Amino acid sequence: MRILLTGKNGQVGGELEKVLTPFGEVTATGRNEMDLSDPNQIRRTIRQISPELIINAAAYTAVDKAESEPELALAVNGTAPGILAEETKKLGAVLIHYSTDYAYSGKMRSDPYIESDFPAPISVYGKTKFEGDQAVERSGVPYLIFRTSWVYSMGGNNFLKTILRLVKERDELRIVDDQLGTPTWCRSIADATGSIIRQLIDKGGHSLSNTVSDISGVYHMSCGGQTNWHGFARAIIDLTSPDPMPRLVAIPSSDYPTPAARPAYSVLSNAKLEKTFGAGLPHWEEALKQCLNKS
Repeated sequence: MRILLTGKNGQVGGELEKVLTPFGEVTATGRNEMDLSDPNQIRRTIRQISPELIINAAAYTAVDKAESEPELALAVNGTAPGILAEETKKLGAVLIHYSTDYAYSGKMRSDPYIESDFPAPISVYGKTKFEGDQAVERSGVPYLIFRTSWVYSMGGNNFLKTILRLVKERDELRIVDDQLGTPTWCRSIADATGSIIRQLIDKGGHSLSNTVSDISGVYHMSCGGQTNWHGFARAIIDLTSPDPMPRLVAIPSSDYPTPAARPAYSVLSNAKLEKTFGAGLPHWEEALKQCLNKS
């Protein structure tokens, strides 16, 4: 099977490239190989490769910077997925696309979001990602959208890396404690995706389009449990035992203003994913231990 993977230099894309190898011939692209802000380059690359499966793990993920670069964020997060979907449909192929918990507002919420809850994003990043989701859905392509949350790894820029750096630089860390969500290790996402692709191949062979057409939709794919950023930081510090141990202070979001608004609550229910594919991700604390142990 020919597979086109975007975002090879990102957290999820980097892990997916390893997971996808057993399934066939993988062409992994980054911005240098296929710039998602360039529609012509997207179309040209897809037509040259003629894949049977396209996995879009690329995105504009600079949440705060997106507030000052809305056109670029829209091009990559909103327009590009629609073009990917159009080209995928022309090939009779399948599209897997990753989305975000920031598609939800988090307002007046205390129970995990399910896929039938209508998104109401409150940031440019969230709005452009949701526009991309809608473009995929409108295209008529066989698709799976995996909406995940608070992604981290030992590479790239993310909360885990930031805390590991700050504990070496400061004796006190002030961390927001009124935003609830679920940290999700990028390798957990890649492993779950690989398991799902294996099921699809076992069921439909290398011609996946008919199999996926029956189950096309949005699926939540995050680790289990929930915490806040302060709790996530506490777990990181407890597991790494830095010396000296910094003081950890919980603060409200109002004490740490950012250009982009964040959902106060963005916990996702994975029940649909588990029911459809039997694919479960580990509890976030277990995944964090695995990540730190393998670093």
